This record gives sequence, C-alpha cells and structure tokens, in this order.
Amino acid sequence: MTNLATSDTRDLSPLLPDRHPEPDFFVCDIFDAMPKVDTASMVHPLFTLSTKPDYRIREYERNGNFLRIKPGSDGAATVHDRDVLIYCISQCMAALNEGRKIDRKMRFRAHDLLKTTNRKTSGEGYRLLQAALARLQGTQIETDITTGGKEVWKIFSFIESAETIKETRDGRMLEVEITLSDWVFNAIRERGGDILMISRDYFRLRKPLERRLYEIARKSCGQQRKFQYRVATLHEITGSASTLPEFRRMLTKIIDDNLEHGHIPDYTFELNNDLVTIRPKASFTKAFAPAPSQISHVKLREGIHNAAKKHAEGWDTYALEDQWRDMLAGKMKSLRTLRDRSSAS
Repeated sequence: MTNLATSDTRDLSPLLPDRHPEPDFFVCDIFDAMPKVDTASMVHPLFTLSTKPDYRIREYERNGNFLRIKPGSDGAATVHDRDVLIYCISQCMAALNEGRKIDRKMRFRAHDLLKTTNRKTSGEGYRLLQAALARLQGTQIETDITTGGKEVWKIFSFIESAETIKETRDGRMLEVEITLSDWVFNAIRERGGDILMISRDYFRLRKPLERRLYEIARKSCGQQRKFQYRVATLHEITGSASTLPEFRRMLTKIIDDNLEHGHIPDYTFELNNDLVTIRPKASFTKAFAPAPSQISHVKLREGIHNAAKKHAEGWDTYALEDQWRDMLAGKMKSLRTLRDRSSAS
C-alpha cells in the first residue's frame, strides 16, 4: 500500500511541500472553514501510525474508556486517512456557522478535498483517496467513548459508505458522496465541546507520529502555559506499535528536528529524563488572544458608507455599523469561551 500522503522523495524538508500555495476560492479552504477535528479521536489512538497495511486487532483502555480497533480487508485506517474526516468535519462546521442544515450524507468535489488537505491532484492522488475511503469504511471501532455528550457502547466504522458520483473519462472521481457514522456526526452536532480548530500545516507533516503528537498537544495543552506527559504515557496514547525504547528514540529525533526547524505547528516539545513538556508557541497564543479593547473604535471608511447607501436606500448604515461591531465582539467572546473550554478539557 502506498500511503495517501506519499511524500516527494527528493524533498528532504521535514514538511511536505505546499502543493497548492495559491488560494482557490472555489475550495472550502481557510477562507471558509479552518480545519477542525473531533477531540475524541485526537486523544485516543483510533488510527494506526503504520505506513504499511496494519491488520492487527488493537485494544486500548485508559481512564475508563475502552477501544477495540478491528482492521478491514485493506488494513486499518491510518493517521493520514483521517484527513478525509477532518475535511468533512470542517465542511459541516462551516455550514453550521452559516446557519445551514447539515446531514450525515455529504457530497463534494474530490479535487476540493485533495487541494484543501495538501494532496496531489494527479491520478495517483485520486487513487490514494479511494483507498483511504475503503480503509475508513472497513475499519471497525468498538468503544464506549463519549461524543456529543452521549456515552454508549457501539461498534461503528468511521464512514458508513462512500460512493463516486461522477467520473472523468479516464476514471478519476469528480464528485464523491460520503455518509458519516453516527459517532462522528454526534461530535459535529455538539458544535464546540467536541471540535477543535487545527493548523493547516498539520497536512504538511510527513511522519504519522508527528501528527499524533500535534493532535495530543492541541487537545491536552491548548493555550495553557504548558502540559506534561511521561514518555510511557505518550507511547500508549499515540498508539505506537514500537517498543518503548524505540519509541523514545523516535520521539527524541522528532523533538530535536522540531527544535531545529520548528516545523510542527503551534507547539514546542522538550524531553527531560522521562518527562515531555509541551508548550504553545508565542504565535499560537497570540492568535487566540482576547479581542482588543479598541474594537469599539473600529470605524468603516466614509466611502464604504456612501457605497452602502446606494444599495440600501433608507437604511441607517451607521446603525448597521454599530451592529457589525457588536457582532464582532460577540464572536470574539464565543471564541474565548471555546478557548477556555479547550484549555480546561
């Protein structure tokens, strides 16, 4: 099996190349939906770190939560396959934020998913996407982990089904229809408590273990000053199949590389003896800082008011401006609330 995130072998950077640097306004990209992911699968090892077909039945139990992961005929769903779910969750959250209804059954352009998640848009990219969909549907999860405020024992796949709706003459999928599992959809409908925003550079991380470390940091540390784990604990919650000494060696290498390149977004990692300390980068903390107190002084240019009056005759555009500022203040208050909930969880 070739991994969905096949790297460019000639590029020795710790990050995958930015394959689509030019924004595409027809893609639900950072302009419409920052990448978002459910927190349950951020902290629990639902996805294999292996880049080869993984047919192991994995069992995991921690803090009262139980997991059994059974791979399908194509192997277990990988950390890179998870990007499909991130795209679906981001699409749903964008719709909710715009007041639109969402459904477990989603239809979208395959090219949009590949571009937004920094995939190749060649024939290989479409083939690898199809393989990822097969693993997401074939992998079975048995768990009692809570999503959407509900704790139930359940067996499910990440997606219930996937179907290519339209194809090009050479067989490339144009549109794909995915039906999410109830378990994933419950996390989306909860809107906030079970969903976190992640960096777009997450999609450029080459190593599955780097992605898992970022997920764990994003969920556990949030915007806190620091968060700490024992190496043995990280070995367990990353889902690594390596021995503890080998895991420690890989972890040390990643931490050293991140110290040199700073390529893991949002967080720094430090290993002292048996303790790993995670800290948010200053740029990340600043991005989630409270709204400036000067928000009430934000003023639109007079030319904007003149243009607005031409299209909204009879409206008090200055009153609308006041409502706009109130809306901004409300959104920033909601962002702070989500941030505080994230840090406390």
